[in-house]
Amino acid sequence: MIPLHDSIPTARRPVVVITLIAVNVAVFLLELTAPTRLMPTTDGNAYRVQGQTAITAEYGFVPCEVGHRCPLGNDRIDLGASAPFEVPHAPLLVTVFTSMFLHGGWAHLLFNMLFLWIFGNNVEDRLGRLRFLAFYLLGGVAALLLQLIAAPSSDLPTIGASGAIAAVLGGYLVLFPRAVVITLVGWIPLPLPAVLFLLIWIALQALGAAAGLSIVGGGSDNVAYFAHLGGFLFGLATVRWFATARRRGHIRV
Repeated sequence: MIPLHDSIPTARRPVVVITLIAVNVAVFLLELTAPTRLMPTTDGNAYRVQGQTAITAEYGFVPCEVGHRCPLGNDRIDLGASAPFEVPHAPLLVTVFTSMFLHGGWAHLLFNMLFLWIFGNNVEDRLGRLRFLAFYLLGGVAALLLQLIAAPSSDLPTIGASGAIAAVLGGYLVLFPRAVVITLVGWIPLPLPAVLFLLIWIALQALGAAAGLSIVGGGSDNVAYFAHLGGFLFGLATVRWFATARRRGHIRV
């Protein structure tokens, strides 16, 4: 199912959503054009590593680095050489946020940005720009937290905006339960209730998480399903607080 547009008009231009999309696209283009890098291994050799792979290893969030659980040691990764690569890893707290703007391929990027555009503009409209930005980023943090709890020993870098966008989807479900989403099912555009669309989406994430419970990284296809669940649950639980605080003026961000 591919969402095309929804039935809820917006009162203001979604500046934050547009900016987030622009930043994500710009970062992805930097990934694609990053030069090949020489990276050392623990046995003293150095190998050429594709630029995007090196950036992902350096700026992706690696769960096992929390608590020093990595089987190869912190700041090391297995890229198929004779010994683990030594990665000049960014500080762990920094990677919590940089990982949200990295993507593994065009499909990963474009689907994320499509979902952010369709559902994020209405949530931004309801919350306000700065509150929406805080909601989005904290949703991404919550997503990584559940992924960490589910796979604390994973040495696979977690990347992508999906966790933060999942928070937006959860928020949308609470704020706009009567909305209709025009959805491409096969090649046929069909109007689906937003509740149905989002419940199907989260059910698929839950099934993926359940299937990957015994697999490090959260899924056999290396999709961070638990991050999606964590973001979605954060959105469900907090969006009304953000929206109410906006009306009463209780949050200043």
